[in-house]
Amino acid sequence: MKKKLLINLSVLMTKPTGISIYTKNVFPYLKSLEPTLLTAQNHPDFNCYEVPSNLTPEQGTKGHLRRLLWTQFKLPKIVQELEGSLLFSPVPEAPLYSNCRAVVMVHDLIPLRFPKKTSPLTPYFNYYIPQVLKQAEHIVCNSQATATDIIDFFGVSSKKITPIPLAYDADHFQPLKSTTETESKTRLPYFLYLGRHDPHKNLSRLIEAFAKINNCQDYELWLAGTPDKRYTPKLQQQATELGIIKRVKFLDYVSYNKLPMLLNQALALVFPSLWEGFGFPVLEAMGCGTPVITSNLSSLPEVAGEAALLINPYNVTEMTAAMEKIIQDDNLRSQLKTLSLQQSSQFSWQQTGQATLEVIQRFL
Repeated sequence: MKKKLLINLSVLMTKPTGISIYTKNVFPYLKSLEPTLLTAQNHPDFNCYEVPSNLTPEQGTKGHLRRLLWTQFKLPKIVQELEGSLLFSPVPEAPLYSNCRAVVMVHDLIPLRFPKKTSPLTPYFNYYIPQVLKQAEHIVCNSQATATDIIDFFGVSSKKITPIPLAYDADHFQPLKSTTETESKTRLPYFLYLGRHDPHKNLSRLIEAFAKINNCQDYELWLAGTPDKRYTPKLQQQATELGIIKRVKFLDYVSYNKLPMLLNQALALVFPSLWEGFGFPVLEAMGCGTPVITSNLSSLPEVAGEAALLINPYNVTEMTAAMEKIIQDDNLRSQLKTLSLQQSSQFSWQQTGQATLEVIQRFL
């Protein structure tokens, strides 16, 4: 009997962020295995089994909870009904205490590195994920840094883990010939940050570092990402107290189509996160030839290679100095552009998809 692969796409969102970007770019490369997609969306080139559409992070905590209950109580019956031999999950989720064989993907263990007492993610990472990883046939992850975390936090054997770097859309994120000369002359040069406002993203230190730039009033800091009522007001208050609130723009969520222009026109992407499983914004900026300042921790050196200014994200003075280098040194900006384009060209979804296909074939 032909062995059957099921791909769990219940987490796929309509407005993709990191996990959804990974998911929608990888599963097409598994088509040769003739999988059945467990999905709420329409994918006409695949066999599909319809699942509820309210199981994603877009529905907040309720979405996560519904998905976990569905995974535990409905998914085993679906696997049985479809006679599935192996489940591939793009997140570290699978039915516990069932005979469901699974290959799962781990993106990061940030809630364990920066635990929040009241967050539902803390018990999820402390109790559910270790059991999923113990039962999984194999684990894929997005960087060597994440693989090391899985080993250190959960005692999983390195033989059970395959790090597979992620990628970006090189047709979308590329150097653009400026079509807005007038606008660029009328607005101030800006540094750009892309991402959420969570404390581990280190935006408080970034705002402090920006405030210390010489002639700070001649530049702006643009923070692109959905505001968070828990954290954004504190960041706005900090910028106000430092007297730079008119120089710090909180842009909200920026659509995928607008990101390349935003990156291309920036002086540099500043991404001083205290920890990342991978770091999409760094790769997308490099694909545009935009200089990058990022942390010397976690997966970020794996992504940036020699093509970025790597800084200690806990050191505000170092962050300020890196931004001043970008401002003052035309040759450095030109050099970083060349190196960025070379480094980003080493990452492709085809490579990610092919490597994932090879892992799944081993266990199907």
